[in-house]
Amino acid sequence: MTASPTTAPSRSSQTVRKPYPNYKVIVLNDDFNTFEHVANCLMKYIPGMTSDRAWKLTNRVHYEGQATVWVGPQEQAELYHTQLSREGLTMAPLEQA
Repeated sequence: MTASPTTAPSRSSQTVRKPYPNYKVIVLNDDFNTFEHVANCLMKYIPGMTSDRAWKLTNRVHYEGQATVWVGPQEQAELYHTQLSREGLTMAPLEQA
């Protein structure tokens, strides 16, 4: 009796690349942070944040109750979230974008 050779199933040469999900950093409105403090924190910790953009986002936080201030990879989102939290800003939990 001769054994037939075992053959491995052929692998597809296509690789499916799934991008890592982005995360949103969201600042919430509160009754104790000033507009100036929120805007200054955004400019200090969020890369590329201009004064105009920081003030627009600060107004959105105040009038709409929240604003997404940054979207990107999880590790950076966690860093910005932590930095803003330490400054006393009220933050929503990180969520996938």
